Amino acid sequence: MEKVLMKGNEAMAEAALRSGCRFYSGYPITPQTEILEYLSWRLDEVGGTFVQAESELSGINMLLGASAAGARVLTSSSGPGFSLKQEGISYLVAADLPAVIIDVMRIGTGLGDIMQGQGDYLQLTKGGGHGDYHTIVLAPNSVQENSDMMDLAFDLAEKYRHPVLIASDAAIGQIAEAVELKEFREHDRDKYEWSIKGCKKGDEQRKIQNTYYTMPSYPEYLKAKYAGMESNEQRWESYRVEDAEVIAVAYGISSRVSKEAVDIAREKGLKAGLIRPVTLWPFPVKAFAGLKSVKAFISVEVNILGQMADDVRLATQCKYPVGSYGTFYDIPDPDVLVEKIEAFYEKEREK
Repeated sequence: MEKVLMKGNEAMAEAALRSGCRFYSGYPITPQTEILEYLSWRLDEVGGTFVQAESELSGINMLLGASAAGARVLTSSSGPGFSLKQEGISYLVAADLPAVIIDVMRIGTGLGDIMQGQGDYLQLTKGGGHGDYHTIVLAPNSVQENSDMMDLAFDLAEKYRHPVLIASDAAIGQIAEAVELKEFREHDRDKYEWSIKGCKKGDEQRKIQNTYYTMPSYPEYLKAKYAGMESNEQRWESYRVEDAEVIAVAYGISSRVSKEAVDIAREKGLKAGLIRPVTLWPFPVKAFAGLKSVKAFISVEVNILGQMADDVRLATQCKYPVGSYGTFYDIPDPDVLVEKIEAFYEKEREK
């Protein structure tokens, strides 16, 4: 199949259309505005509906109506805009409605800054809205994966009748790379029994409402739903971990830097490796099982707190030291990461 040169944001937008998405509502904010701009004209070409909403609040809540009618629906945002969508995501969960929400992450709290970052890990993985819920979170690390994960995201959203988040970042969203686009898939919005449709006189009316009010065994239902996600949807990439003594854990743009650092460290005789979570939730705990040589882990992220480090500790049952290499604005430097790997390496060797 022919490859084309596209920005990461544009690749996500085009891939959403090819996955059958025909409804988008959202609001512009850097660094994800290209998604909205692209869909503003492209959706019209494929017979879809584009709405530039008056706010992020409107953008997320419009998805409820379109999804309830059986459509494949999408919204996107970044930073404070993504924060404003949290209550709407909680309502999508409550109503058992599938949707895909893209967060092209940037750095900083409050309004933050338009620069690249990975500052939303905790909000993405721990549930930014109220209530008892998780969402599957996919983390692409290339323009090709930005494209490929749209198909997967819509399929998972419908499999579990649940919103799915895509955790891209500004670096991946703004770079341009060759991408192979999939063929168009048609989506039949009338194929699901649960979706709302017009009915004739005497037909039973369909309605979408908070599942809590209609299901006596709601707690058991929730437990089974999330247990299924955790068991079946863990995704990751392991790189040179078989004999690794120090393993970097990174996603998105940080994982690309980390892979380079692992190769540099190996050339220096250091037994380094990389685990790249492809799902941030469910966190790929299975990737950490059976590692026989490892002595330490280091979480690599474009944020200062090392937001993923606690999940690494939990995945390893706190049996190993877990360090953190975080940056603010700048993408992690592979040479600096090699220095940190070497320091961990020597420290653990001395024990």
